[in-house]
Amino acid sequence: MFALFEGIDTTGKSTQVKKLQSVYPDMIATYEPGATQLGAELRSILLEKELHIDKKAELLLFLADRAEHYEKVVAPNADKLVVSDRGFVSGIAYALTNSPEMDLSFLIELNRFALGGKFPEKIAFFKTNEKLLRSRINGKSHDKIEQRGINYLLSVQENMQKVLDSLQIKYIVLDASESIEDLHIKIKRFLND
Repeated sequence: MFALFEGIDTTGKSTQVKKLQSVYPDMIATYEPGATQLGAELRSILLEKELHIDKKAELLLFLADRAEHYEKVVAPNADKLVVSDRGFVSGIAYALTNSPEMDLSFLIELNRFALGGKFPEKIAFFKTNEKLLRSRINGKSHDKIEQRGINYLLSVQENMQKVLDSLQIKYIVLDASESIEDLHIKIKRFLND
């Protein structure tokens, strides 16, 4: 099964991916962007280098990473549980936030192409609130996207919900303020359902 853990930064996705690995030792834990050799280069360009990239170019670089990630990591492990920390829902939500005039159905089709027509079977959406986001984000260094600010990230989160509502993929909404253990229990139940 291919599953995505989606949500803006500091919502606990990475923590839950690590926790799941102790339960499912054969699970393939991966992430976007950057889980492949090409992806690592693209991640550096997108999140670290001091380049001012056009929003359309940014979208296409994320799509290139997604296509490579699917072909090199997800598809070869189709017989296993593959959990990706971020994926196409984030990609579409960021694109919509950057360019609200973009057409959602067009973005979905671009991502369908990048994923070889294979969307994930389940998505766990980690949702936060402004107070929790502020408290968590202040304690970490910020990449180029996080530097766009709290309101930007909350807009991305709203667009993630919009994307999820437009798809025919089973998903669960998780409250990022809940305890790590409670979230872990809910995620296991959701994946095993």
